[in-house]
Amino acid sequence: MRICVAHETVYRYDAPCMGVIQALRLTPRNHAGQYVVNWRIDVSADYRLEPVEDAFGNILHAISIAGPLSELRLVVDGEVEIQDTAGVVRSAVERFPPSLFLRETALTRPDEAIIAYATQFPRPSAANALSTLHSLLARIHQDFAVDAGAASGDNPAAALTAPWSTPPAADAFRAGRGQSRDLAHIFIAVARALGVPARFVAGYVSRSNGTSAATAGKTGGAAGDLRDHALPDDALPGNASSGDALWGDALWGDSWAEVHVPDLGWVGFDPANGVCATDQHVRVAIGLDYLGAAPVRGAHYGGVREDVAVKLRVSQASRQTQE
Repeated sequence: MRICVAHETVYRYDAPCMGVIQALRLTPRNHAGQYVVNWRIDVSADYRLEPVEDAFGNILHAISIAGPLSELRLVVDGEVEIQDTAGVVRSAVERFPPSLFLRETALTRPDEAIIAYATQFPRPSAANALSTLHSLLARIHQDFAVDAGAASGDNPAAALTAPWSTPPAADAFRAGRGQSRDLAHIFIAVARALGVPARFVAGYVSRSNGTSAATAGKTGGAAGDLRDHALPDDALPGNASSGDALWGDALWGDSWAEVHVPDLGWVGFDPANGVCATDQHVRVAIGLDYLGAAPVRGAHYGGVREDVAVKLRVSQASRQTQE
């Protein structure tokens, strides 16, 4: 299946800022089952983008643009050919052994409730690992809601008062709901508690009706804030096109998890949608958690606040041709 991605982000500053620094993980790589046909990233400022690799082998573009800037526009578009491999990832760049992905992070550290939740599943062995992980996938998909108005922890207004924050797995677990990245964090936390290496994946998902479209704008953080540029949950994914059956963090792409299964290697599990990764999933970046794979992280200096407007369209090329 050929997936087309068109992703535009516009930052507008209430007063011209003196500079912007961003780290962009927005470029997918080739591996077995995924071939990048074409892909480009453009920024409105006069700046030459030079790709490098981060520690995990993700393609990273680091930009530092001097102001004054009243607006910055970031445009991503491309086409990727995807084959359904039943979620199995082969021939991808691997910088570390699977054991590294047993490491806890602040966003995936299990609390007592998550550890208790993990005890309902048998500790995976070579014989039962895959069936155990499928059971975990089904239970998280059943037990936790993907909600456009998801709250974090005990504070239902948390997403509004800290719009650039990413809640830890324990907060989303207590809330019983979250965005796709929150459910991925819960899945990772439980898998690691069971002794299974697990990691975070950021990417794009084409919806089951062949297209996903969303547009929204939100006032963001103050100057100097380091953030992952994720809109608060109240903006997601309410403007997604009608008929969408798959959930994600609609304006910033999607998130799922990969776990290392004996004799198979890394396998993608998407708890927000209750499926293994399919030929609708475009894999872009991996990390120990969301912060290691976030599509955009950055800060601006000068000015007071910024307004962020995002447009995202993920569609099947064959369906585009028919329209």
